[in-house]
Amino acid sequence: QVQLVESGGGLVQPGGSLRLSCTASGIIFNWYTMGWYRQAPGNQRELVATITNGGTTNYADSAKGRFAISRDNAAKAVYLQMNSLKAEDTAEYYCNARVDQLNYWGQGTQVTVSS
Repeated sequence: QVQLVESGGGLVQPGGSLRLSCTASGIIFNWYTMGWYRQAPGNQRELVATITNGGTTNYADSAKGRFAISRDNAAKAVYLQMNSLKAEDTAEYYCNARVDQLNYWGQGTQVTVSS
C-alpha cells in the first residue's frame, strides 16, 4: 500500500519559515519524481516544486528564490524549505510521487501565514 505522509505545516508569521517533510512507503522511492503542490480555498491545486530522481529541480515562479525542495532517497523523504513566507502562501500543501502512469498524493498539511 502506497502512503505519502506530510508533516511540518502550521501557523507562521509573514516573513517566517517552515520546513515540510513527506515520508513515502510502498514505493521504490528513487524511481519517482517527487513534488509539492498546494491548494488554497477556492483555487485549483498548483505546482510548488518538483525534484526528479536525479535531483533536477523545478519551481513555480512564486516559489523561486524563497523555497527549496530536496530529497533523501535513503530515508524515502522529500522536503520543502519555505522562507520569507507570505500570506498568499497560505494553503494545504500536498506531497506527490509520480513516475510514468503512476501518480500518488499525500493527504496534505496546512500552512497558514498570518500575523
